Amino acid sequence: METPTSTAEPMLWSGWGDPAKAADLPETLRTLLRDMLDVRAPETPAVSFGEVRLAPVTLSPLVLAELGAVVGAGHVRLDDDARVRHTRGKSTLDLMRVRAGDGSDAPDAVVLPGSHDEVLELLRLCAAHRVAVVPFGGGTSVVGGLVAARDGFAGVVALDLARLNRLISVDTESMTAEMEPGLRTPQAELLLAGHGFTLGHFPQSYEYATLGGFAAARSSGQASAGYGRFDDMVVGMTVATPRGTLDLGRAPKSAAGPDLRQVILGSEGAFGVITSLRLRVRRAPARRIYEGWRFGSFAEGSAALRCLAQEGPVPTVLRLSDETETMIGLARPDELGGLASDAGCLAIVGYEGFEEVKALRERAAAVLSESGGLPLGTEPGESWAHGRYSAPYLRDSLLAAGATVETLETAGFWSGLPRLHDAVRLSLRSSLGSPLVMCHISHVYATGASLYFTVVTAQSGDPLGQWEAAKRSASEAIVAAGGTVSHHHGVGRDHREAYAAEIGELGVEILRGVKDRLDPRGILNPGVLIAP
Repeated sequence: METPTSTAEPMLWSGWGDPAKAADLPETLRTLLRDMLDVRAPETPAVSFGEVRLAPVTLSPLVLAELGAVVGAGHVRLDDDARVRHTRGKSTLDLMRVRAGDGSDAPDAVVLPGSHDEVLELLRLCAAHRVAVVPFGGGTSVVGGLVAARDGFAGVVALDLARLNRLISVDTESMTAEMEPGLRTPQAELLLAGHGFTLGHFPQSYEYATLGGFAAARSSGQASAGYGRFDDMVVGMTVATPRGTLDLGRAPKSAAGPDLRQVILGSEGAFGVITSLRLRVRRAPARRIYEGWRFGSFAEGSAALRCLAQEGPVPTVLRLSDETETMIGLARPDELGGLASDAGCLAIVGYEGFEEVKALRERAAAVLSESGGLPLGTEPGESWAHGRYSAPYLRDSLLAAGATVETLETAGFWSGLPRLHDAVRLSLRSSLGSPLVMCHISHVYATGASLYFTVVTAQSGDPLGQWEAAKRSASEAIVAAGGTVSHHHGVGRDHREAYAAEIGELGVEILRGVKDRLDPRGILNPGVLIAP
Protein backbone atom coordinates (compact mmCIF):
# COMPACT_ATOMS: atom_id res chain seq x y z
CA MET A 1 0.00 0.00 0.00
CA GLU A 2 1.46 3.34 -1.07
CA THR A 3 0.54 6.90 -0.12
CA PRO A 4 1.50 10.18 -1.84
CA THR A 5 4.69 11.81 -0.66
CA SER A 6 2.91 15.16 -0.30
CA THR A 7 -0.63 16.32 0.32
CA ALA A 8 -2.66 18.12 -2.34
CA GLU A 9 -3.06 21.86 -1.89
CA PRO A 10 -6.62 23.19 -1.59
CA MET A 11 -8.14 25.25 -4.37
CA LEU A 12 -8.75 28.98 -4.16
CA TRP A 13 -11.94 29.48 -2.13
CA SER A 14 -13.42 32.01 -4.58
CA GLY A 15 -12.13 30.62 -7.86
CA TRP A 16 -10.26 27.85 -9.57
CA GLY A 17 -7.02 26.21 -8.59
CA ASP A 18 -3.79 27.85 -7.53
CA PRO A 19 -4.10 31.61 -6.87
CA ALA A 20 -0.52 32.05 -8.11
CA LYS A 21 -1.60 30.95 -11.60
CA ALA A 22 -4.34 33.55 -11.95
CA ALA A 23 -3.50 36.15 -14.58
CA ASP A 24 -4.90 39.50 -15.63
CA LEU A 25 -6.57 39.66 -19.02
CA PRO A 26 -4.40 41.04 -21.81
CA GLU A 27 -5.49 44.48 -22.99
CA THR A 28 -6.29 43.14 -26.45
CA LEU A 29 -8.84 40.78 -24.92
CA ARG A 30 -10.32 43.51 -22.73
CA THR A 31 -10.78 45.64 -25.84
CA LEU A 32 -12.37 42.71 -27.67
CA LEU A 33 -14.82 42.12 -24.82
CA ARG A 34 -15.75 45.79 -24.68
CA ASP A 35 -16.17 46.20 -28.43
CA MET A 36 -17.94 42.92 -29.17
CA LEU A 37 -20.03 42.37 -26.04
CA ASP A 38 -20.07 45.72 -24.20
CA VAL A 39 -18.46 44.11 -21.14
CA ARG A 40 -17.84 46.57 -18.33
CA ALA A 41 -16.17 46.11 -14.96
CA PRO A 42 -18.69 45.12 -12.25
CA GLU A 43 -19.86 47.92 -9.97
CA THR A 44 -19.46 45.78 -6.85
CA PRO A 45 -16.10 44.06 -6.31
CA ALA A 46 -15.85 40.52 -4.96
CA VAL A 47 -15.91 40.20 -1.16
CA SER A 48 -12.92 39.16 0.92
CA PHE A 49 -12.86 35.81 2.69
CA GLY A 50 -13.92 37.31 6.02
CA GLU A 51 -17.02 38.85 4.43
CA VAL A 52 -18.56 35.50 3.39
CA ARG A 53 -21.78 35.09 5.36
CA LEU A 54 -22.07 31.68 7.05
CA ALA A 55 -25.09 30.37 8.91
CA PRO A 56 -24.53 29.07 12.47
CA VAL A 57 -23.73 25.37 12.83
CA THR A 58 -26.99 23.51 13.41
CA LEU A 59 -25.58 20.11 14.39
CA SER A 60 -26.03 19.32 18.06
CA PRO A 61 -23.04 18.77 20.37
CA LEU A 62 -24.17 15.13 20.70
CA VAL A 63 -23.97 14.51 16.95
CA LEU A 64 -20.62 16.29 16.67
CA ALA A 65 -19.23 14.20 19.52
CA GLU A 66 -20.43 10.98 17.87
CA LEU A 67 -18.87 11.98 14.56
CA GLY A 68 -15.60 12.74 16.35
CA ALA A 69 -15.69 9.38 18.08
CA VAL A 70 -15.69 7.68 14.68
CA VAL A 71 -12.94 9.62 12.87
CA GLY A 72 -11.16 11.40 15.70
CA ALA A 73 -11.99 14.89 16.94
CA GLY A 74 -9.26 16.43 14.78
CA HIS A 75 -10.98 15.15 11.65
CA VAL A 76 -14.25 16.97 12.32
CA ARG A 77 -13.79 20.57 11.24
CA LEU A 78 -16.15 23.43 12.08
CA ASP A 79 -13.86 26.35 11.22
CA ASP A 80 -14.84 28.95 8.64
CA ASP A 81 -11.98 28.03 6.31
CA ALA A 82 -13.10 24.41 5.99
CA ARG A 83 -16.78 25.31 5.67
CA VAL A 84 -16.22 27.94 2.97
CA ARG A 85 -13.89 25.71 0.95
CA HIS A 86 -16.54 22.97 0.96
CA THR A 87 -19.34 25.30 -0.14
CA ARG A 88 -20.71 24.33 -3.55
CA GLY A 89 -18.44 23.54 -6.52
CA LYS A 90 -16.78 25.62 -9.21
CA SER A 91 -19.49 26.51 -11.70
CA THR A 92 -19.84 30.16 -12.69
CA LEU A 93 -22.99 30.45 -10.58
CA ASP A 94 -21.19 28.87 -7.60
CA LEU A 95 -18.38 31.40 -7.88
CA MET A 96 -20.73 34.36 -8.37
CA ARG A 97 -22.56 33.45 -5.17
CA VAL A 98 -19.49 33.04 -2.99
CA ARG A 99 -17.88 36.20 -4.44
CA ALA A 100 -21.03 38.04 -3.43
CA GLY A 101 -20.54 36.75 0.13
CA ASP A 102 -23.29 34.11 0.00
CA GLY A 103 -22.17 31.14 2.12
CA SER A 104 -25.70 29.89 2.79
CA ASP A 105 -24.97 26.44 1.31
CA ALA A 106 -21.94 25.82 3.52
CA PRO A 107 -21.93 22.49 5.38
CA ASP A 108 -22.23 22.56 9.15
CA ALA A 109 -19.15 20.37 9.47
CA VAL A 110 -16.45 18.81 7.33
CA VAL A 111 -15.70 15.22 8.30
CA LEU A 112 -12.65 13.34 7.04
CA PRO A 113 -12.89 9.55 7.38
CA GLY A 114 -9.79 7.37 7.06
CA SER A 115 -11.24 4.00 6.08
CA HIS A 116 -14.18 2.20 4.52
CA ASP A 117 -15.41 1.13 7.95
CA GLU A 118 -15.36 4.72 9.17
CA VAL A 119 -17.43 5.80 6.17
CA LEU A 120 -19.95 3.04 6.90
CA GLU A 121 -20.26 4.10 10.52
CA LEU A 122 -20.58 7.77 9.60
CA LEU A 123 -23.44 6.97 7.21
CA ARG A 124 -25.15 4.92 9.91
CA LEU A 125 -24.86 7.79 12.39
CA CYS A 126 -26.04 10.42 9.93
CA ALA A 127 -29.03 8.28 8.94
CA ALA A 128 -29.97 7.81 12.60
CA HIS A 129 -29.79 11.57 13.25
CA ARG A 130 -31.15 12.55 9.82
CA VAL A 131 -28.07 14.51 8.79
CA ALA A 132 -27.55 15.08 5.06
CA VAL A 133 -24.19 13.88 3.70
CA VAL A 134 -22.40 15.36 0.68
CA PRO A 135 -19.49 13.16 -0.52
CA PHE A 136 -16.66 15.55 -1.41
CA GLY A 137 -13.62 14.83 -3.59
CA GLY A 138 -11.82 17.67 -5.33
CA GLY A 139 -14.77 20.08 -5.24
CA THR A 140 -14.67 20.59 -9.02
CA SER A 141 -18.35 20.00 -9.82
CA VAL A 142 -19.77 22.53 -12.30
CA VAL A 143 -23.39 21.30 -12.23
CA GLY A 144 -24.45 21.95 -8.63
CA GLY A 145 -23.41 18.47 -7.51
CA LEU A 146 -22.22 19.57 -4.05
CA VAL A 147 -25.28 21.41 -2.74
CA ALA A 148 -27.54 19.35 -0.50
CA ALA A 149 -31.20 20.13 0.13
CA ARG A 150 -31.54 21.09 3.80
CA ASP A 151 -35.28 20.87 4.31
CA GLY A 152 -36.16 18.09 6.73
CA PHE A 153 -32.57 17.48 7.87
CA ALA A 154 -30.85 18.26 11.17
CA GLY A 155 -27.83 19.60 9.28
CA VAL A 156 -25.39 18.94 6.45
CA VAL A 157 -22.00 17.24 6.60
CA ALA A 158 -19.38 17.38 3.85
CA LEU A 159 -17.75 13.94 3.76
CA ASP A 160 -14.26 14.82 2.52
CA LEU A 161 -12.42 11.72 1.24
CA ALA A 162 -8.95 13.31 1.16
CA ARG A 163 -7.56 10.83 3.72
CA LEU A 164 -8.56 7.90 1.50
CA ASN A 165 -5.64 8.54 -0.83
CA ARG A 166 -3.65 5.32 -1.13
CA LEU A 167 -2.59 3.07 -3.96
CA ILE A 168 -3.68 -0.23 -2.46
CA SER A 169 -2.23 -2.69 -4.97
CA VAL A 170 -1.07 -3.15 -8.57
CA ASP A 171 -1.76 -6.31 -10.58
CA THR A 172 0.88 -6.13 -13.32
CA GLU A 173 -0.35 -9.30 -15.00
CA SER A 174 -3.98 -8.14 -15.29
CA MET A 175 -2.89 -4.49 -15.68
CA THR A 176 -5.21 -3.22 -12.98
CA ALA A 177 -4.65 -1.12 -9.89
CA GLU A 178 -6.75 -0.73 -6.75
CA MET A 179 -6.81 2.86 -5.56
CA GLU A 180 -8.71 4.91 -3.02
CA PRO A 181 -11.16 7.61 -4.15
CA GLY A 182 -9.52 10.62 -2.50
CA LEU A 183 -6.45 10.51 -4.74
CA ARG A 184 -6.17 13.52 -6.98
CA THR A 185 -5.07 12.67 -10.49
CA PRO A 186 -1.48 14.02 -10.31
CA GLN A 187 -0.91 12.00 -7.14
CA ALA A 188 -2.39 8.89 -8.73
CA GLU A 189 -0.22 9.31 -11.83
CA LEU A 190 2.93 9.69 -9.74
CA LEU A 191 2.16 6.53 -7.77
CA LEU A 192 1.35 4.56 -10.93
CA ALA A 193 4.46 5.88 -12.71
CA GLY A 194 6.53 4.08 -10.10
CA HIS A 195 5.18 0.86 -11.61
CA GLY A 196 5.46 2.02 -15.22
CA PHE A 197 1.72 2.64 -15.63
CA THR A 198 -0.73 5.46 -16.34
CA LEU A 199 -4.49 5.87 -16.23
CA GLY A 200 -4.41 8.10 -19.29
CA HIS A 201 -7.19 10.22 -17.84
CA PHE A 202 -6.52 13.94 -18.37
CA PRO A 203 -9.70 16.06 -18.07
CA GLN A 204 -9.50 19.82 -17.72
CA SER A 205 -9.99 19.32 -13.97
CA TYR A 206 -6.91 17.02 -13.89
CA GLU A 207 -4.95 19.03 -11.33
CA TYR A 208 -7.67 19.01 -8.62
CA ALA A 209 -10.33 16.36 -9.27
CA THR A 210 -10.23 12.95 -7.58
CA LEU A 211 -10.61 9.38 -8.78
CA GLY A 212 -13.83 8.95 -6.81
CA GLY A 213 -15.27 12.07 -8.40
CA PHE A 214 -14.38 10.81 -11.87
CA ALA A 215 -16.34 7.61 -11.27
CA ALA A 216 -19.26 9.35 -9.59
CA ALA A 217 -19.70 11.77 -12.51
CA ARG A 218 -18.66 9.51 -15.44
CA SER A 219 -15.75 11.75 -16.32
CA SER A 220 -14.14 11.78 -19.75
CA GLY A 221 -10.55 12.92 -20.27
CA GLN A 222 -9.01 14.84 -23.14
CA ALA A 223 -7.24 11.67 -24.35
CA SER A 224 -10.42 9.58 -24.31
CA ALA A 225 -10.11 8.64 -28.00
CA GLY A 226 -7.09 6.55 -27.05
CA TYR A 227 -7.61 5.62 -23.39
CA GLY A 228 -11.40 5.63 -23.12
CA ARG A 229 -13.70 7.32 -20.62
CA PHE A 230 -13.13 6.88 -16.90
CA ASP A 231 -16.17 4.61 -16.53
CA ASP A 232 -14.51 2.33 -19.13
CA MET A 233 -11.54 2.02 -16.77
CA VAL A 234 -13.55 0.91 -13.73
CA VAL A 235 -13.43 -2.87 -13.43
CA GLY A 236 -14.50 -2.99 -9.80
CA MET A 237 -15.37 -0.88 -6.77
CA THR A 238 -16.27 -0.96 -3.11
CA VAL A 239 -19.15 1.25 -2.03
CA ALA A 240 -20.40 2.20 1.42
CA THR A 241 -24.14 2.82 1.72
CA PRO A 242 -26.42 3.47 4.69
CA ARG A 243 -27.59 -0.14 4.24
CA GLY A 244 -24.11 -1.71 4.12
CA THR A 245 -21.32 -2.51 1.68
CA LEU A 246 -21.41 -3.23 -2.05
CA ASP A 247 -18.35 -5.01 -3.48
CA LEU A 248 -18.75 -4.96 -7.26
CA GLY A 249 -16.73 -6.36 -10.15
CA ARG A 250 -15.47 -9.95 -10.03
CA ALA A 251 -14.31 -10.15 -13.66
CA PRO A 252 -13.65 -7.88 -16.68
CA LYS A 253 -17.08 -8.74 -18.11
CA SER A 254 -19.96 -10.85 -16.88
CA ALA A 255 -23.34 -12.15 -18.01
CA ALA A 256 -24.47 -12.63 -14.42
CA GLY A 257 -27.38 -10.21 -14.57
CA PRO A 258 -27.27 -6.42 -14.93
CA ASP A 259 -23.93 -4.83 -14.07
CA LEU A 260 -24.43 -3.10 -10.72
CA ARG A 261 -21.28 -1.06 -11.26
CA GLN A 262 -23.33 0.95 -13.71
CA VAL A 263 -25.79 1.83 -10.93
CA ILE A 264 -23.03 3.59 -9.00
CA LEU A 265 -21.11 5.10 -11.92
CA GLY A 266 -22.67 8.49 -12.58
CA SER A 267 -24.77 8.45 -9.41
CA GLU A 268 -22.88 11.45 -7.92
CA GLY A 269 -22.91 10.18 -4.35
CA ALA A 270 -26.71 9.88 -4.21
CA PHE A 271 -26.66 6.07 -3.84
CA GLY A 272 -23.44 5.44 -1.92
CA VAL A 273 -19.87 6.53 -1.24
CA ILE A 274 -17.12 4.89 -3.31
CA THR A 275 -14.29 3.86 -0.97
CA SER A 276 -12.03 2.00 -3.41
CA LEU A 277 -11.73 1.54 -7.17
CA ARG A 278 -10.17 -1.22 -9.23
CA LEU A 279 -9.04 0.45 -12.43
CA ARG A 280 -7.61 -0.67 -15.74
CA VAL A 281 -4.18 0.87 -16.31
CA ARG A 282 -1.93 1.18 -19.38
CA ARG A 283 1.81 1.18 -19.89
CA ALA A 284 3.14 4.73 -19.53
CA PRO A 285 3.84 5.93 -23.09
CA ALA A 286 7.39 6.56 -24.25
CA ARG A 287 6.32 9.04 -26.94
CA ARG A 288 3.80 11.88 -27.02
CA ILE A 289 3.24 13.96 -30.14
CA TYR A 290 0.52 16.62 -30.53
CA GLU A 291 -0.07 18.48 -33.78
CA GLY A 292 -2.52 20.87 -35.43
CA TRP A 293 -4.63 20.56 -38.58
CA ARG A 294 -6.78 23.16 -40.26
CA PHE A 295 -10.09 22.50 -42.00
CA GLY A 296 -12.15 24.87 -44.12
CA SER A 297 -15.30 24.44 -42.04
CA PHE A 298 -16.68 22.71 -38.96
CA ALA A 299 -18.65 20.36 -41.21
CA GLU A 300 -15.52 19.37 -43.14
CA GLY A 301 -13.51 18.83 -39.95
CA SER A 302 -16.33 16.85 -38.34
CA ALA A 303 -16.43 14.53 -41.36
CA ALA A 304 -12.67 13.95 -41.02
CA LEU A 305 -12.97 13.11 -37.32
CA ARG A 306 -15.87 10.78 -38.06
CA CYS A 307 -13.80 8.97 -40.67
CA LEU A 308 -10.99 8.36 -38.18
CA ALA A 309 -13.40 7.30 -35.43
CA GLN A 310 -15.22 4.83 -37.69
CA GLU A 311 -12.52 3.54 -40.04
CA GLY A 312 -9.34 4.24 -38.07
CA PRO A 313 -6.67 4.76 -37.20
CA VAL A 314 -7.86 6.47 -34.01
CA PRO A 315 -5.35 8.90 -32.44
CA THR A 316 -5.11 9.29 -28.67
CA VAL A 317 -6.37 12.90 -28.72
CA LEU A 318 -8.86 14.14 -31.32
CA ARG A 319 -10.48 17.58 -30.97
CA LEU A 320 -11.99 20.11 -33.37
CA SER A 321 -12.83 23.78 -32.69
CA ASP A 322 -15.57 25.46 -34.69
CA GLU A 323 -15.01 28.66 -36.66
CA THR A 324 -15.72 31.01 -33.74
CA GLU A 325 -13.58 29.15 -31.22
CA THR A 326 -10.74 28.97 -33.74
CA MET A 327 -11.02 32.70 -34.51
CA ILE A 328 -10.91 33.64 -30.81
CA GLY A 329 -8.11 31.18 -30.13
CA LEU A 330 -9.72 29.34 -27.21
CA ALA A 331 -8.04 26.08 -28.27
CA ARG A 332 -4.86 27.74 -26.96
CA PRO A 333 -6.11 29.55 -23.82
CA ASP A 334 -2.70 30.42 -22.44
CA GLU A 335 -2.05 32.47 -25.60
CA LEU A 336 -5.53 33.91 -26.00
CA GLY A 337 -5.68 37.64 -26.61
CA GLY A 338 -6.26 38.38 -30.26
CA LEU A 339 -8.22 37.25 -33.30
CA ALA A 340 -6.71 34.56 -35.50
CA SER A 341 -5.94 35.94 -38.94
CA ASP A 342 -6.62 32.74 -40.87
CA ALA A 343 -10.09 31.27 -41.40
CA GLY A 344 -11.28 27.74 -40.81
CA CYS A 345 -11.35 25.30 -37.92
CA LEU A 346 -8.42 24.05 -35.85
CA ALA A 347 -8.13 20.35 -35.01
CA ILE A 348 -5.75 19.05 -32.34
CA VAL A 349 -4.53 15.51 -32.98
CA GLY A 350 -2.34 13.66 -30.47
CA TYR A 351 -0.53 10.34 -30.38
CA GLU A 352 0.77 8.54 -27.29
CA GLY A 353 2.49 5.17 -27.20
CA PHE A 354 5.68 3.47 -28.30
CA GLU A 355 7.24 2.56 -31.65
CA GLU A 356 3.81 2.30 -33.29
CA VAL A 357 3.27 6.06 -32.96
CA LYS A 358 5.20 6.89 -36.14
CA ALA A 359 3.16 4.54 -38.33
CA LEU A 360 -0.12 5.54 -36.67
CA ARG A 361 0.63 9.22 -37.24
CA GLU A 362 1.42 8.64 -40.91
CA ARG A 363 -1.78 6.66 -41.51
CA ALA A 364 -3.93 9.24 -39.69
CA ALA A 365 -2.25 12.07 -41.62
CA ALA A 366 -3.21 10.41 -44.89
CA VAL A 367 -6.86 10.24 -43.82
CA LEU A 368 -6.88 13.85 -42.59
CA SER A 369 -5.26 15.10 -45.79
CA GLU A 370 -7.71 13.17 -47.98
CA SER A 371 -10.52 14.74 -45.93
CA GLY A 372 -9.36 18.26 -46.73
CA GLY A 373 -7.10 18.89 -43.76
CA LEU A 374 -4.01 21.11 -43.91
CA PRO A 375 -1.16 20.07 -41.57
CA LEU A 376 0.10 22.85 -39.30
CA GLY A 377 2.92 20.96 -37.60
CA THR A 378 3.46 20.34 -33.92
CA GLU A 379 3.44 23.96 -32.68
CA PRO A 380 -0.38 24.26 -32.33
CA GLY A 381 -0.55 20.85 -30.67
CA GLU A 382 2.25 21.55 -28.22
CA SER A 383 0.69 24.93 -27.43
CA TRP A 384 -2.64 23.23 -26.69
CA ALA A 385 -0.92 20.65 -24.48
CA HIS A 386 0.90 23.40 -22.57
CA GLY A 387 -2.32 25.32 -21.88
CA ARG A 388 -4.78 22.44 -21.63
CA TYR A 389 -5.60 23.12 -17.96
CA SER A 390 -5.64 26.94 -18.21
CA ALA A 391 -9.22 27.65 -19.29
CA PRO A 392 -10.74 27.70 -15.76
CA TYR A 393 -8.23 30.40 -14.76
CA LEU A 394 -9.26 32.41 -17.81
CA ARG A 395 -12.90 32.02 -16.74
CA ASP A 396 -12.09 33.55 -13.35
CA SER A 397 -10.36 36.53 -14.98
CA LEU A 398 -13.32 37.09 -17.30
CA LEU A 399 -15.72 37.02 -14.34
CA ALA A 400 -13.64 39.63 -12.55
CA ALA A 401 -13.75 41.79 -15.67
CA GLY A 402 -17.55 41.79 -15.76
CA ALA A 403 -18.28 38.97 -18.22
CA THR A 404 -20.50 35.99 -17.57
CA VAL A 405 -18.65 32.98 -18.97
CA GLU A 406 -19.77 29.40 -18.60
CA THR A 407 -19.55 26.05 -20.35
CA LEU A 408 -22.08 23.37 -21.17
CA GLU A 409 -21.69 20.11 -23.02
CA THR A 410 -23.74 17.44 -24.73
CA ALA A 411 -23.32 14.51 -27.11
CA GLY A 412 -25.24 12.99 -29.99
CA PHE A 413 -25.00 10.65 -32.96
CA TRP A 414 -23.04 11.85 -35.99
CA SER A 415 -26.17 12.19 -38.12
CA GLY A 416 -27.78 14.52 -35.56
CA LEU A 417 -24.68 16.51 -34.58
CA PRO A 418 -25.20 19.46 -36.99
CA ARG A 419 -28.77 19.92 -35.75
CA LEU A 420 -27.62 19.71 -32.13
CA HIS A 421 -24.82 22.22 -32.76
CA ASP A 422 -27.24 24.69 -34.33
CA ALA A 423 -30.00 24.19 -31.74
CA VAL A 424 -27.77 24.99 -28.76
CA ARG A 425 -26.23 28.06 -30.39
CA LEU A 426 -29.63 29.41 -31.40
CA SER A 427 -31.09 28.86 -27.93
CA LEU A 428 -28.18 30.70 -26.28
CA ARG A 429 -28.40 33.62 -28.68
CA SER A 430 -32.14 33.80 -28.22
CA SER A 431 -31.89 33.96 -24.42
CA LEU A 432 -28.74 36.09 -24.09
CA GLY A 433 -29.05 38.52 -26.98
CA SER A 434 -25.67 38.64 -28.71
CA PRO A 435 -23.31 36.40 -26.76
CA LEU A 436 -20.07 34.92 -27.99
CA VAL A 437 -20.79 31.18 -28.45
CA MET A 438 -17.87 28.85 -29.15
CA CYS A 439 -17.89 25.09 -29.54
CA HIS A 440 -15.55 22.16 -30.05
CA ILE A 441 -15.80 18.41 -30.49
CA SER A 442 -13.89 17.01 -27.54
CA HIS A 443 -14.60 13.26 -27.55
CA VAL A 444 -15.33 10.98 -30.50
CA TYR A 445 -16.86 7.54 -30.93
CA ALA A 446 -17.71 5.39 -33.92
CA THR A 447 -21.35 6.39 -33.58
CA GLY A 448 -21.12 10.02 -32.48
CA ALA A 449 -19.29 12.73 -30.56
CA SER A 450 -19.59 15.30 -27.81
CA LEU A 451 -20.03 19.04 -28.27
CA TYR A 452 -18.51 21.39 -25.68
CA PHE A 453 -19.79 24.98 -25.69
CA THR A 454 -18.22 28.05 -24.10
CA VAL A 455 -20.46 31.11 -23.75
CA VAL A 456 -19.34 34.67 -23.00
CA THR A 457 -21.69 37.61 -22.51
CA ALA A 458 -21.82 40.87 -20.59
CA GLN A 459 -23.17 40.49 -17.06
CA SER A 460 -26.68 41.84 -16.65
CA GLY A 461 -28.07 43.41 -13.49
CA ASP A 462 -29.05 39.88 -12.43
CA PRO A 463 -26.20 37.67 -13.70
CA LEU A 464 -27.45 34.60 -11.79
CA GLY A 465 -30.92 34.80 -13.29
CA GLN A 466 -29.39 35.64 -16.66
CA TRP A 467 -27.41 32.39 -16.86
CA GLU A 468 -30.07 30.23 -15.22
CA ALA A 469 -32.52 31.24 -17.95
CA ALA A 470 -29.93 30.63 -20.67
CA LYS A 471 -28.99 27.22 -19.27
CA ARG A 472 -32.64 26.19 -19.02
CA SER A 473 -33.21 27.20 -22.63
CA ALA A 474 -30.10 25.33 -23.80
CA SER A 475 -31.08 22.18 -21.89
CA GLU A 476 -34.53 22.22 -23.47
CA ALA A 477 -32.93 22.65 -26.90
CA ILE A 478 -30.59 19.73 -26.27
CA VAL A 479 -33.43 17.39 -25.29
CA ALA A 480 -35.55 18.54 -28.27
CA ALA A 481 -32.63 17.99 -30.66
CA GLY A 482 -32.05 14.44 -29.43
CA GLY A 483 -28.85 15.05 -27.45
CA THR A 484 -27.98 14.07 -23.89
CA VAL A 485 -28.00 16.77 -21.21
CA SER A 486 -24.48 15.83 -20.13
CA HIS A 487 -21.63 13.90 -21.68
CA HIS A 488 -19.13 14.19 -18.82
CA HIS A 489 -20.07 16.95 -16.34
CA GLY A 490 -22.84 14.95 -14.68
CA VAL A 491 -26.36 15.85 -13.61
CA GLY A 492 -26.06 17.52 -10.21
CA ARG A 493 -28.91 19.89 -9.47
CA ASP A 494 -28.51 22.02 -12.60
CA HIS A 495 -29.49 19.26 -15.05
CA ARG A 496 -31.96 17.41 -12.84
CA GLU A 497 -35.16 18.46 -14.60
CA ALA A 498 -33.67 18.04 -18.08
CA TYR A 499 -32.32 14.62 -17.08
CA ALA A 500 -35.81 13.61 -15.93
CA ALA A 501 -37.17 14.64 -19.33
CA GLU A 502 -34.42 12.65 -21.02
CA ILE A 503 -35.04 9.35 -19.20
CA GLY A 504 -38.80 9.73 -18.77
CA GLU A 505 -41.11 9.23 -15.81
CA LEU A 506 -40.49 5.49 -15.58
CA GLY A 507 -36.73 6.04 -15.62
CA VAL A 508 -37.03 8.46 -12.71
CA GLU A 509 -39.13 5.92 -10.79
CA ILE A 510 -36.41 3.29 -11.28
CA LEU A 511 -33.78 5.64 -9.85
CA ARG A 512 -36.02 6.53 -6.94
CA GLY A 513 -36.46 2.82 -6.24
CA VAL A 514 -32.68 2.33 -6.11
CA LYS A 515 -32.33 5.40 -3.89
CA ASP A 516 -35.03 4.20 -1.49
CA ARG A 517 -33.42 0.76 -1.16
CA LEU A 518 -29.81 1.90 -0.64
CA ASP A 519 -30.55 5.14 1.23
CA PRO A 520 -34.00 4.79 2.82
CA ARG A 521 -33.73 8.00 4.85
CA GLY A 522 -32.53 9.98 1.84
CA ILE A 523 -29.42 11.45 3.50
CA LEU A 524 -26.99 11.04 0.59
CA ASN A 525 -26.66 14.23 -1.48
CA PRO A 526 -30.39 15.01 -1.32
CA GLY A 527 -31.60 17.02 -4.30
CA VAL A 528 -28.80 15.86 -6.58
CA LEU A 529 -29.51 13.60 -9.60
CA ILE A 530 -33.22 13.16 -8.79
CA ALA A 531 -35.70 15.33 -6.90
CA PRO A 532 -36.15 14.41 -3.23
